[in-house]
Amino acid sequence: MKEFREILEKNDVFIIAELGVNYYDIAIKENITNMEAAKFMIDKAMESGADAVKFQSYKAESLASKKAPSYWDLEKEPITSQFELFKKFDSFGEDEYRELSNYCEKKDILFLSTPFDFNAVDYLFDLMPFYKISSSDLTNLPFIEYIAKKGKPLFISTGAATMEEIGDAINVIITSGNKNICLMHCILDYPTKYQDVNLNMIKHLKDTYPEFLIGFSDHTKPDDNMIVPTVAYIYGAKILEKHFTLDKTLIGNDHYHAMDPKDLKKIRENINFVQLISGQYHKVPLECEQESRKYARRSIVANLDINKGDIITREKLTFKRPGTGIPPSKINIILESTALEDIKEDDILTFDKIKLINKSKG
Repeated sequence: MKEFREILEKNDVFIIAELGVNYYDIAIKENITNMEAAKFMIDKAMESGADAVKFQSYKAESLASKKAPSYWDLEKEPITSQFELFKKFDSFGEDEYRELSNYCEKKDILFLSTPFDFNAVDYLFDLMPFYKISSSDLTNLPFIEYIAKKGKPLFISTGAATMEEIGDAINVIITSGNKNICLMHCILDYPTKYQDVNLNMIKHLKDTYPEFLIGFSDHTKPDDNMIVPTVAYIYGAKILEKHFTLDKTLIGNDHYHAMDPKDLKKIRENINFVQLISGQYHKVPLECEQESRKYARRSIVANLDINKGDIITREKLTFKRPGTGIPPSKINIILESTALEDIKEDDILTFDKIKLINKSKG
């Protein structure tokens, strides 16, 4: 199994395609089985530049009461009961996720799945390199403690959370002996309006917890240029997670705000370009600038004819390109020097043409 740190150190960013339960609808559309659809989506995510695919491991009975109301856009997902929606998408269990994990390993892409109950935490342990905790479980401290004691890194989405609640979750993890934490900025609203995404919160998390990785779980509708996840990366998010679909027009809670293969490719292209133009930190002249340093800068130039033996004064000098002679920054050294030869107007001054005086004396 490819280690997460290895990928992150190599690419500087880690992109998670959240398949969630979207493969159920893709299976219906393509007239294939759920497993075939899940594998088909894994292939498309890998081809489009994802480092990992992520599913959701739950059973409706352990996740929501039968009276839990909906909190999503009913125009996009008409089911009004959380239990009924989750029951529609909970047929996969340990055997299916193990098969998907093995498939991902063959395809050289990481398998992930968010556990929503203790049983899922246990059977997912051998299948993936870290655990992802949903925003909905941020305050479920007994659950977080149980996961933390497994010893794997924890990625925590922070949607709808206060800084105090985030701190409480972190304290539980650290007290459990686990310090491998990634905090994911997230807005728990589907879809998240652009004016609500608040990417500056990434900087807040980064400044507050500089010892932890910071990421971003994106629930906005994809814009044409995928600006939202790109800016999140620029602001410091090293992990980018977004729901993934093969058809954004499908009815369902996680299709209309999901990215498709074209969007995913655009994110990767954007980040590659950002990395290309970011370059090194320290300001130094580059190799590509050497010709410009020589020919675009200025030299001290004779403003009129200077005869041999003349004292060089300011009015006899000007500054012109190229920069192959004495630079203007040395003007004070040149003044009151003596011409050792005739210097024509527009000639570039060089030190072999003049005799400097020792200004340190007297």
